[in-house]
Amino acid sequence: MSGASAPGRFLTFEGIDGAGKSSQIAGACAWLDARGISLEQTREPGGTPLGEQLRGLLLHEAMHIETEAMLMFAARREHLAQRIAPALTAGRWVVSDRFSDATYAYQVGGRGLDAAKFAALEAWVHPDFQPDLTFLFDLDPAIAAARVASAGAAPDRFEREQRDFFERVRAAYLVRAAAAPERFCVIDASRPPADIAAKIGATLAERFFT
Repeated sequence: MSGASAPGRFLTFEGIDGAGKSSQIAGACAWLDARGISLEQTREPGGTPLGEQLRGLLLHEAMHIETEAMLMFAARREHLAQRIAPALTAGRWVVSDRFSDATYAYQVGGRGLDAAKFAALEAWVHPDFQPDLTFLFDLDPAIAAARVASAGAAPDRFEREQRDFFERVRAAYLVRAAAAPERFCVIDASRPPADIAAKIGATLAERFFT
């Protein structure tokens, strides 16, 4: 399949803080660009001017768990309307750092949001729409925490959570992946970066270029 004739695809990268998504997202975008794919790289929460403002609130302001979930989906609705849907309609690919799987993992798994409320928000904001492929970076929270600490940046309010919070987030991610194995590629994020990049490239080649 040539890049020029490829339909728009939606790819997401997920995992707990410190799992190592950022460099691999850049590498995946470069891999796709080398094959002639027109793409947009984005993130959640964020991706639009309004979404970035909501991101600042979500990462730094204390709030009720249901407020947090609704703001996540408000940013997502804007992201879908302004960036994701137009790009896919135009035949471009979208590569996003997080999507609704993150809300399930962090708000339902980590915070204890009622799963039915999450499902209602998901069905309202993007009914019958999910990424074409999701790379889940699975990592022991102890290793992830050490990576975050070594980065030296001031932690946001999610990164300041305790180990048991991230254990719950990790478990929820794996539950989500088990429920949709055709969509998820679970990656051992403790592997060397070169091995992870090779796995991502091989998965993209097999899924979309054969």
